[in-house]
Amino acid sequence: MRVVSGIQPTGNLHLGNYLGAIRNWVRMQDTMKDGSECLFFLADLHAISMPHNPADLRAGTLEMTAALVACGIDPAKSVLFNQAQVPAHAELQWLLNGTARMGWLNRMTQFKDKSGQNREGASIALFTYPVLQAADVLLYQATHVPVGDDQKQHLELARDIAQKFNNDFCAEKAPVFTMPEPIVPPEAARIMSLRDGMAKMSKSDPSERSRINLSDDADTIMKAVKKAKSDAEPLPSEKGGLAGRPEAQNLVTIYAAVTGESVDSILRTFGGEGFGKFKPALGEVLIETLAPISKRFNELKQDRESLDAILAKGAAKARELGSPTLKAAYDALGLVRG
Repeated sequence: MRVVSGIQPTGNLHLGNYLGAIRNWVRMQDTMKDGSECLFFLADLHAISMPHNPADLRAGTLEMTAALVACGIDPAKSVLFNQAQVPAHAELQWLLNGTARMGWLNRMTQFKDKSGQNREGASIALFTYPVLQAADVLLYQATHVPVGDDQKQHLELARDIAQKFNNDFCAEKAPVFTMPEPIVPPEAARIMSLRDGMAKMSKSDPSERSRINLSDDADTIMKAVKKAKSDAEPLPSEKGGLAGRPEAQNLVTIYAAVTGESVDSILRTFGGEGFGKFKPALGEVLIETLAPISKRFNELKQDRESLDAILAKGAAKARELGSPTLKAAYDALGLVRG
């Protein structure tokens, strides 16, 4: 089993990233059996598909590395690296561009969402972003890829590209690419904005009050929770009573995700109570969970030399793992390579 996943190094990791993805990365890493491995990467090549500040991208890559390690990603157990140090990602994307089809990419909803009304002004990199995502996982013969609902379509595209490439160029020999399977952890919580229970918590939201960053201190966390949008009604005594109350449901969901307690159990404790009692309790469990992460993150991000060393070591391993697949792809296409 080989698990591959990445995250863009733009902005701080927030509670939604941690509960929805990173915590599950750590669990997978820690439960891998002998012969299996996890590769986690900072998607800095993906980041240049949108307007960006080079200095911010460099700083963000190192800060995201610090955040992942603080959350529990162990460079001794997993391969942690950034794309730009593994040129095979970009090379394989170009090779796969010959197999990917315009019609497939035109159906990708993320391009439509990110380009908005200015599709003609969007970068080619944004349009071909899903092909690079395919290269990210196919390069390492990934057997499994953790995906959220918003990424299922891109993994399906990766499978389509792999299958067509194998059919077109490997009919009489072993296929070049493994068909990756999705991992959708059932316990992954969908964390919404603290300002809008209908919108996903996002690092791109201009309001700092919409999220809890993993770098926040205890006072900042408690203030954010107390100011989180809620409603005037007391909490219900059963789960069904949260229907039609997105902000209340979000806060209870966060409590459940952090503590591991069921929603029904939480509502048995707090049912009939107002948010004046529930929010401080939520703030306390968040502080207890995030304080050690924040402390470790703030220590690590000051040690740029160690962060560079972690990425360099991981990139060397990633280059080694990806080299046979890249060579096989060149050979299958009939390309002469020195």
